[in-house]
Amino acid sequence: MSETPAKAFLRPGKVFLLTLAGVLVYLLALVVLVPAGWLWHQASAHIQLPPEIQVRQVSGKAWSGAAGAVVAGYPVRLEWELGFPSVSELSLPVVFSLVSSQSSVDGRVSLGWQGSGTLSGTLDARGKLAVAEFEDLIRRSGGAVIEGDVTIDELGLSWQDGRLTRAEGLGRWAGGKVTWPMGNSVGQADFPPMRATLDSTVDGVALVVSEQGGDGPAADAEIRWNGMMDLRVYKRMVDLADQPWPDSASPDDVVFRVRQPLIPGGAL
Repeated sequence: MSETPAKAFLRPGKVFLLTLAGVLVYLLALVVLVPAGWLWHQASAHIQLPPEIQVRQVSGKAWSGAAGAVVAGYPVRLEWELGFPSVSELSLPVVFSLVSSQSSVDGRVSLGWQGSGTLSGTLDARGKLAVAEFEDLIRRSGGAVIEGDVTIDELGLSWQDGRLTRAEGLGRWAGGKVTWPMGNSVGQADFPPMRATLDSTVDGVALVVSEQGGDGPAADAEIRWNGMMDLRVYKRMVDLADQPWPDSASPDDVVFRVRQPLIPGGAL
């Protein structure tokens, strides 16, 4: 009667699996335990942010932390929390909250890696913007200031290899007083509830503003990747503001057009 040869406990396949498990545990521990401030200090030398964005303080862990920054002169606070990565889809979900002194945006970002090694991602967010908080910036750019808050019902973005591939959004304003520069004085009018829709274009994104339940656009703007903004105002906006204008013009006629950097002083 022959005996079955004893099999070695540490066979090559088992050694490989144990090593892989150890590496995964080590990487997970790094993500959970490494300070976010230290990680940003190491990475900041290799990341070039726009001059309008200055990161002032990073705290917490890489898995869940917060950062204080100044964006175009406005202090903001970003909080994030990483979800569990998907091995099958090679993606990492991130829940975030962006808060300024009066405004807030909450959402979710999903970062993914394609087979070619390129980075892709999606963003879905919603929130509230207090227009009064940005009044100085709006007035410096020559824009109109509305009272109250703008509600962002949805905002969806997708990008791949550093290029935006999709932009969708919907915002609402309950209506009220609007003021705008008019020569050496300031014009004002009461507006009905308005809505704004965002869509992607070949050269950037397009924003269309219209009356809720209205027949056509009151204004639209195209923001190009080079930071320039093309703005058009239609006679329909003049009618909503109850301002005098020749009756021969139709609501779809463009009565005002301007091209300028989104942020005064240069392109983004």
